[in-house]
Parts: sequence; C-alpha cells; structure tokens
Amino acid sequence: MRLRVPMAGLACALLLIAVPFASADQVRADWNHHVNFAQFHTYSWGKVRVNDPFNQRRIENAVNAQLQKKGWKEVPSGGQVTICVTDHVRSEKQLETYYNDMGSGWGMGWGWGGWGWGGMGPGGFGESTTKTKQVPVDHMVIDMFNAQNKKLLWRGISRGEVHNNPNKNRKMISQDVGKLLYSFPPKSK
Repeated sequence: MRLRVPMAGLACALLLIAVPFASADQVRADWNHHVNFAQFHTYSWGKVRVNDPFNQRRIENAVNAQLQKKGWKEVPSGGQVTICVTDHVRSEKQLETYYNDMGSGWGMGWGWGGWGWGGMGPGGFGESTTKTKQVPVDHMVIDMFNAQNKKLLWRGISRGEVHNNPNKNRKMISQDVGKLLYSFPPKSK
C-alpha cells in the first residue's frame, strides 16, 4: 500500500522547515585569496565602533575566544594583524503573515480532515493577514588588516535582528562570530 501525501501537505511541511532559517542571522566572509594566513599568529585590536557600548566587550570576547582556539595570540600592540569592528543598527521592514483558519482539509486521502473528503471541500488554507512592522537590524563588520602595510586581509559581515533582551543579543553576537570564524584562517590555494 502506498501512502500519497498531497502536494499542499508537502508544501506546508517545507514551509514549516524553512521558516526558522529565513529569520536566522546572515553571515558571510571574504578575504584576500593571495595571502597565506599561516604566516600570522598575533593580533591587536584597532578601532571598535559599535552602537551599544556593552557590545564592544562582547564582540571582543567572542573574537578573542575564536582566534585563540585557532592558535592566535592577542598582544596589546604590535600584532601582525589589526582587528577593527563597526556596526550599524537601522530599522528595516519585516512582513508577518498570520493564518486565521487553516481551511477545511486537503481533499481526498490523508490530511487534516482525516480520511475521505476532509470536511466541506477539497484544499484551502483559509484566510491570512499580512502586516508590516519595523524591526531594528544590526549590521556588524569585522575587518582584519595586515599591521605592516595596512591592507585588508579578511572581512566578515553579519546581519541580525536586535532584541530587547540583552541575553539574546549576547548569544547572537557569540553565535555570529563563531559562524564567521568557523573556517578561519582561510587556506591558501
């Protein structure tokens, strides 16, 4: 006996799986592909300009933890690499859709209506309401420069919603820095 899952059911399942990932923080990194990062072992902090002064230490701690796991050592001044951080919080539009009623079933076969017709008729997702709201979004940029020639070596950028809860923001910073530096240092080709 073959179980047939209607296309609407499959679409709903995929949507439920994709929604958490759509709201997740976005991170990306790029670097000078002609630089051998194996030559660098020490770093010093340059300018850190962030909107929330509490986040300065949080960012520095997260970066320090990740780089020290990789064998890099922080020195007060004169490191081979200088790290600078900036962030910018701006208000962005976010769409929220609410489903008032999920309809009367998926039609013939398996579905929310059970076996059979599933209620009053085939398919349907009911009514939905979409609203727009403004949310604060932080764009953080971490730059690593060669301390000798001041050329950019590596840049990581994260984008994520700012929360009213400081613990969520602290966790977000730690996770974003971890994602950015997960494959650091890049391997030369």
